[in-house]
Amino acid sequence: MKEEKVSKRQERREKAQQREKANRLRTMGLIVAGVAILVFLFIYQQLKPVAGIVPLENFTAPPMADRNSMGDPNAPIQIVEYSDFQCPFCERFAMDTEPLLAEYFVSTGKVLFTYRTAGNWVSSNIGGGRTESQDAGLAALCAADQGKFWEMHASLFANNRDVEDQGSFSDKRLTAIAESIGLDMAAYQDCYDSGKYEDDIQQGFDDAVTAGISGTPFFVMTYKVNGEVKTETIEGAQPINEFQQKIEAALLVADK
Repeated sequence: MKEEKVSKRQERREKAQQREKANRLRTMGLIVAGVAILVFLFIYQQLKPVAGIVPLENFTAPPMADRNSMGDPNAPIQIVEYSDFQCPFCERFAMDTEPLLAEYFVSTGKVLFTYRTAGNWVSSNIGGGRTESQDAGLAALCAADQGKFWEMHASLFANNRDVEDQGSFSDKRLTAIAESIGLDMAAYQDCYDSGKYEDDIQQGFDDAVTAGISGTPFFVMTYKVNGEVKTETIEGAQPINEFQQKIEAALLVADK
């Protein structure tokens, strides 16, 4: 009788151990399967093609382009644009007014025009890391190393989705945009990954704040009168006639 009780206890213990072992194996299986799914999703996200990249069409290089500037370095008037590749008003200026400015005043040697990134002018110093606007500015300066700043400038605006920091200019999408304009991708990636122009991007933001930026796009026009530097600002995506009035008035008094 005693031996029968011992035998039944042993049998229950063995069954409990078997259930525990089965549960452990089931749990380990679920963990392994979960890890495998996560690894697959990560690899898939890295390898899947980026959809929706808008190719450049009928791009015309600006006159006397040199990195992020266009025009005669000795032009009597200099205009610096503080901009943001995620800003729809900046895109409007780039599409509508900038080509006319280049045609009427840059190509004629009257204006030297320079584009500088002002980050997300409000949020770039909040939180950690760079914003997508700053990343886009960095990508554009890396393209400038290959003489394609203005192609990248145009392509970035063409591929902006108008929602800040929601993936328009993720690292992967910037790489796809860079590839679409024919950059040497090894050189581009090395430049971008190293953060080569981070200090330039930050300096653009700092200079914009010093100049009194209140939003993008923001323009600072400088010229000399009897050797003294004069400064004027233009706020917002103004039409060409606004720039024309200010430029022509400055040309009347500017040192030649």
